[in-house]
Amino acid sequence: MLKIGDFSKLSRITIRMLRHYDEIDLLKPTTVDEWTGYRYYDEAQLLTANKIQLLKNLGFGLSAIKEVLTHFDDYTEIEKILKIKRTELASQEIELRERINFIDSTIKNLKQEGNFMNYVVNLKTVPELYVASVRKVIANYMAEGELWQLLMPEIGKQKCKATTPCYSMAVYHDKEFVESNADVEVRFAVEGKYTDTSEVKFKAIPPVNVAACIFKDGYEQIAAVNEAIAKWANEHGYEFNGAAFWIYHKSPYETKNSEDYITEVCFPVKKK
Repeated sequence: MLKIGDFSKLSRITIRMLRHYDEIDLLKPTTVDEWTGYRYYDEAQLLTANKIQLLKNLGFGLSAIKEVLTHFDDYTEIEKILKIKRTELASQEIELRERINFIDSTIKNLKQEGNFMNYVVNLKTVPELYVASVRKVIANYMAEGELWQLLMPEIGKQKCKATTPCYSMAVYHDKEFVESNADVEVRFAVEGKYTDTSEVKFKAIPPVNVAACIFKDGYEQIAAVNEAIAKWANEHGYEFNGAAFWIYHKSPYETKNSEDYITEVCFPVKKK
């Protein structure tokens, strides 16, 4: 039997954390002296302690570790759990990399002597288009890529011919900004007629007048772009009239370098 101090040294887990593991029934001592309250551990429990440390290093929380430990001898189940965790971590990695790119791009723009807030807004008409479309409620706006992953393979499978110029866009249907459960539609303008699938619909989109602003580089500029459009609309006597959308002239689908993004933010408008 090992005293808690010795078990702490051998397992490389602090005494404070061992007491916490005891409280949450994750790793309980083999016996507790009823008079002194001292905790004692069996040497075999070092293996369980090592499993806990391994799972912590893999990114599992304590509640998840408690569940995973019950399957640790089932290699098929453990492999399944680890693959799910890997997918989760890969998703987090993509999000973190995008945020780092946002930071780098913001720093670069701030150094450009006032260009950071210098955006030109124009009134234009987006013509009538025939588009391939996928619309779903997704986790948040940053999950938009999931919709393109449904749309683009189908466009390739049906050998859809893109319009010239190409209109690749995302429409944001929510009546207000939302942090989760975002109603987003992605569209790709095509020439010809094609067959609907369970996920992809083909439809005509009427022409629309918009206040539009094109910017280059990362999406951290959106707040400033939206401010410029709002100011332009107010100064020229327009009001917003429908769901805003972005036209991707050069998108993350085409390049991994955010410095090469070219995006046009469009707000449908009408005269007050």
